[in-house]
Amino acid sequence: MKRSSSAGFVPVSLILNFVLAVILVGVSGFAIWAFVEYQDHKNNVDGKVAAAVKDAKADQQKEDQAAFLEQEKLPTRELTGPAELGGVSLAYPKTWSVYLANNGENSQYEAYLHPGAVPSTQNRTSYALRVSVVNASYESTTASYSQKVKEGELKASPIKVNELDGLRLDGKFTETIQGSMVLFKIRDKTLRVYTENNTYVADFDKIVLPSLKFNI
Repeated sequence: MKRSSSAGFVPVSLILNFVLAVILVGVSGFAIWAFVEYQDHKNNVDGKVAAAVKDAKADQQKEDQAAFLEQEKLPTRELTGPAELGGVSLAYPKTWSVYLANNGENSQYEAYLHPGAVPSTQNRTSYALRVSVVNASYESTTASYSQKVKEGELKASPIKVNELDGLRLDGKFTETIQGSMVLFKIRDKTLRVYTENNTYVADFDKIVLPSLKFNI
């Protein structure tokens, strides 16, 4: 029996259609993968951009707030002590309040300054500024800090204010108090002006010390 010459013959068109179908599936798969990757990358980029914008806005708000707080300190106010104790005077931010614990009694002067209301002296608060004229010699007062200077907890350096020489101390005064202090001789007494918190050292240096005046 004679076989048909077409038996087992696969038309070329069918092969081409199959190849094209495979190619189309592959191209479609690649396109889908590429689109998913693009979307993922786009979302990541958008997320990073949004995060960067948010951080920039937060930084700007912090800068604006800091600038506002600095502006609120002006104009400054003046603190003046008793004339018989050197007539100590200095400027301080107008956002600070003053509490006079001793205004010349027993030949001493003690003032506490702090933003807003001044906390009670019984709370062991680290005050923004303290000003005192103590009934002790300059030599004995400076000597009382010498051990902490030797141990490295305090750094001592000379300072000149109102053409008068004094001593500046920076560092750790107690376990809870870190800041800066200046000491000057007023006759047989000692003037101490100091901040008990490093947060206020900038105000101490920019506002308080340049304005500090007293008579010996």
